[in-house]
Amino acid sequence: MAIYTIVGISHRMMEKFKRGLRMLLLGALLLLLALPSYGQDTMQGPPLPKGACTGWMAGIPGHPGHNGTPGRDGRDGTPGEKGEKGDPGLVGPKGDTGETGITGIEGPRGFPGVPGRKGEPGESAYVYRSAFSVGLESRVTVPNVPIRFTKIFYNQQNHYDGTTGKFLCNIPGLYYFSYHITVYLKDVKVSLYRNDKALLFTHDQFQNQNVDQASGSVLLYLEKGDQVWLQVYEGENHNGVYADNVHDSTFTGFLLYHNIE
Repeated sequence: MAIYTIVGISHRMMEKFKRGLRMLLLGALLLLLALPSYGQDTMQGPPLPKGACTGWMAGIPGHPGHNGTPGRDGRDGTPGEKGEKGDPGLVGPKGDTGETGITGIEGPRGFPGVPGRKGEPGESAYVYRSAFSVGLESRVTVPNVPIRFTKIFYNQQNHYDGTTGKFLCNIPGLYYFSYHITVYLKDVKVSLYRNDKALLFTHDQFQNQNVDQASGSVLLYLEKGDQVWLQVYEGENHNGVYADNVHDSTFTGFLLYHNIE
């Protein structure tokens, strides 16, 4: 059977055409089955019409008829299986910043960090120093003049002058002065002077055949150029200041803090 090809029709029209052709072929097949077979006994068939010849046989089938009009669209088929996941789409624009969340619970304390590098040495601050500590080498002293302490324990800055017995202030500030006097043979009256003015007085009465001690201390604010010393007052009868190889009379002073502007 010849097959005719129709050019220019859409896919849907082609499907309708195929369905129509199948229906046509099915109808032709049913028609052929309804006809008596070649050589079949005519006695078994229905009675022949009047005037018909016996032993007749069927003719050759004719050519197929023209294609019918396309049928209506069929029902939608069942949904197919889910396809594979497609490629990711383009990244969209950044959205607005959301609201700040609730602060979480404080976490555990971390391990100590690695110690940093040692810093560069800083500039050393200048330390102002002024101090002395001296003692009496001889029992010979002169009343009403500065006592000359010539036994030097400390006088690194040379602010004490052993030739005059006076301390000369080179750094203005607050100073501490103290003295410890061994008393023997006579009473003692000693004063601490600043610039020819007695500021501190110490009196000790000698006890017969007994060595005694007298002492005093004071804080003084000094300006640069001020002088401080010890001195026996009221004459020789009160000059019991004493010193030997086992007894000392000492005079000490040092700067507590400076006042440099």
